[in-house]
Amino acid sequence: MEGIRYMRSYEIVDTEEHRSVGILLYYEKKKDFIIELQSDLDEWTAPLLFTNLVRNGVYTVPRDLSFLWVKERIIPSGRQNISAILKNHKMDAYDEMKFLELSKARCSQDNLCIKKIDRLPAYVAARAEKHVVDCVPCAEHKVLCFFADGTVKKIDLLEIQSVTGVDKVLRNEPLYQSCQVGTGGYSITFDDSIDIPAWILYHEGVTIPLSQDDFICFAKNNLLDTTECCEVLDCSRQNISYMVKRGQLEEVKANVKGNLYQKGDVLKNMW
Repeated sequence: MEGIRYMRSYEIVDTEEHRSVGILLYYEKKKDFIIELQSDLDEWTAPLLFTNLVRNGVYTVPRDLSFLWVKERIIPSGRQNISAILKNHKMDAYDEMKFLELSKARCSQDNLCIKKIDRLPAYVAARAEKHVVDCVPCAEHKVLCFFADGTVKKIDLLEIQSVTGVDKVLRNEPLYQSCQVGTGGYSITFDDSIDIPAWILYHEGVTIPLSQDDFICFAKNNLLDTTECCEVLDCSRQNISYMVKRGQLEEVKANVKGNLYQKGDVLKNMW
């Protein structure tokens, strides 16, 4: 899992039923929370905030809803005497995780609490096999996603417009191009604000019979920088610039200590 050195894990325990409800993951660098629920929960035994997810067979709680669960169990940042509270606990700044640890996530509305653990349970590790390890925004709002189990899928965002925020992504090209892997591989995210959960991507995507290694091999063998282009074509950098201006070469990515070009595009100019 991404950022494993900077991730803390806690078991969420129902003290009345004496059972584990799930696992709370905290990514320190991003200050993001993710909750993994036990898959044997139902809408009656799941925490109230997550009943709708469980009713639909979803046991990985997105970071926004996980954060909401945390906020419900700690002192709010806007509390009138928050400065005195911070000073009393020797805290320089408001920190959700520190307050959660101080209270052990206890809340008057239920019987849940957290306890720190050093090893993730098997069901959490198994779900991680379907996390996103890389993604590429392609043409026509189709995103290529590489998963931890080696699967590669192509997702048409037009097919998942029901996901909150996807309609905004479809209308805004710079927002679409900001696509990257979300915290822990639990999603892909646009501008780090609109997330599409990994389980939706895995379920809705069309499997492509290629591996991530195949794409890396393509990049290694078919992308040339400016110096390599000069060697292949036996010409100067000025000649390369001239070809670009004439439309004989198209820059794949500019300003990377020399531009990158597709090898096939370069070879066309030898013929």
